[in-house]
Amino acid sequence: MADTAFYCPLSHEGILAVRGPDASKFLQGQVTCNLNYLSDDHCSLGARCTPKGRMLSSFRIVSVNDGYLLAMASELLETQLTDLKKYAVFSKSKLSDESSDWLRIGLSAGDEVLHSLGLDLPVTADSVVRNDQLLALRLTDGRAELWVPTSQAATVRSQLAAQLREAPLNEWLLGQVRAGVGQVMGSTRELFIPQMINLQALDGVSFKKGCYTGQEIVARMQYLGKLKRRLYRLTLPATQLPEPGTPLFSPTHNSSVGEVVLAAHTEHAVELLAVLQDEAAQDGRIHLGSADGSTLSVLDLPYKLDSNREIQR
Repeated sequence: MADTAFYCPLSHEGILAVRGPDASKFLQGQVTCNLNYLSDDHCSLGARCTPKGRMLSSFRIVSVNDGYLLAMASELLETQLTDLKKYAVFSKSKLSDESSDWLRIGLSAGDEVLHSLGLDLPVTADSVVRNDQLLALRLTDGRAELWVPTSQAATVRSQLAAQLREAPLNEWLLGQVRAGVGQVMGSTRELFIPQMINLQALDGVSFKKGCYTGQEIVARMQYLGKLKRRLYRLTLPATQLPEPGTPLFSPTHNSSVGEVVLAAHTEHAVELLAVLQDEAAQDGRIHLGSADGSTLSVLDLPYKLDSNREIQR
């Protein structure tokens, strides 16, 4: 295996389950993605918003026999579960925390291992394959996630360890930063609308599915094109990781021009995703934490924003 090949337990996230006859109808009115696109072989990114379009959570959603599993930052799960239960009271849906029922593992260059588990995962982003209750999901950057029921966790993890090195979570998160996939954390809850983290560019927002909480604001922002801040990838020479929500500053403004979304160490620096005002990004003079804080440099993202394509979903 190449040096880039590794596995990493995704211990920073939990799983919220929505099961029951009304699970699809209930969630369709709650989330940004279109559940009609989900199937046994297709998953999606998505978000749940306030009526004002601000994200309460972001997640990856997978369909199962009697409902859906949503993987999100662990610190969001309890509040999301409590909140959703209020809306599900008249629905034939059961909501629960299934974090302890699954082992989720990130795989880099791990297709040979998946094959040995009977999982021949297509290269197409958001593809899903299943075998004996195991799930494998393809991410946009070619990496994969393996979802394993707890009853099989010890056996599967032993197989992985025999073929791949185990990497720290930072290595997995660095890949996420470089893939340009933003994520809502506890400290950034209700800070961003979906387009601010480029979720629409990753097929995590549907503009044709009909109503859901926050839909009017999200759609208006897309069609009227008035968004002035969006997700950027940046780097800075530092040894300490900035926390999500850390403000960014520019000398052309008297207040914050953005916030950190996600950060990870490289060998000699830090790379991060941040929601940043376009004007400040174009100016290029961006500082962390204060107007005289460490200087950041803007890097490229691996995808382009294309509103014509994005509104087709």
